[in-house]
Amino acid sequence: MEAKTGEKAYNPNIGLALGSGSARGWAHIGVIHALLEIGVTPHIVCGCSAGSLVGGAYAAGYLDDLEVWLRTLTRRKVASFFDFQFRGGGLIAGERLVKFFRNEFGDVLIENLPIPYVAVATDIETGREIWFRSGSLLDAVRASISLPGIFAPVKLGNRWLIDGGVVNPIPVSVCRAVEADIVIAVNLNGGLVGRHSVQKKNDIGESIEEGNDLTSRVKKGFRNGVDMMLSQVWNNDESTPGLFDVMAGSVNIMQDRITKSRMAGDPPDILITPSLDYLGLLEFHRVEEAIEEGKKAVHAMKGQIMSVVSGG
Repeated sequence: MEAKTGEKAYNPNIGLALGSGSARGWAHIGVIHALLEIGVTPHIVCGCSAGSLVGGAYAAGYLDDLEVWLRTLTRRKVASFFDFQFRGGGLIAGERLVKFFRNEFGDVLIENLPIPYVAVATDIETGREIWFRSGSLLDAVRASISLPGIFAPVKLGNRWLIDGGVVNPIPVSVCRAVEADIVIAVNLNGGLVGRHSVQKKNDIGESIEEGNDLTSRVKKGFRNGVDMMLSQVWNNDESTPGLFDVMAGSVNIMQDRITKSRMAGDPPDILITPSLDYLGLLEFHRVEEAIEEGKKAVHAMKGQIMSVVSGG
């Protein structure tokens, strides 16, 4: 907003709180692009889980490169990054993915980023919220995305860390703590509670069996003894929820309840909620859909956003 003669221009520090949501996290890319398109530039980025990954890419200046790579993802390519294990604290070790990002995009120190950035994780022993404000960006992201039961926890120092969404799914409070005047929060988990593995159609009419779809996709990429083990891990009986249904549903309920509780006590100035309830937890290949939903959510709220950031 243009200041009148003699008045000081209103230039607030805008904080972006990017919430957790696994594959739905690609919507954050659309949100950031749309905010920049309407003239709103985040000065502070705080992310949890998938939000820490996208927020870190934005803060480090390679968001566009990340998007280009993501748009090449197929179901088979996604499955190739899943280094399954049947011991330890998660079904997916996560080392293969981190190694790829380190080789493809490199690593930087959080304290050297051009804008303030914080990733949120959880100390599994104490339940404490852990804020990464310095150190390796990739280490911070890897800790933050450690979804319980799915991605193995990470040991950094003497602490075992898991997904920040366990304690703070949308880190509004973190943005406030690092001196954001206005906080724009992105909630990726709206409308998810109550979903079960049912048949749905995506935009191009392809049949998708949510909850059980991961089994069939992974099996296409693996032709060894793992197939037999997976068939026992995921339940293919549509009448009852399988292991993955239970895990995903539990995460959805937990994050929904914690999000409502946290934001009741510390609400953001603007809450953006892309419509993503149809997107499965690990459907990472559906990049374009998620990004477009993020853009649409911002443009639908453009008037409110501009009013708040301009001090109107």
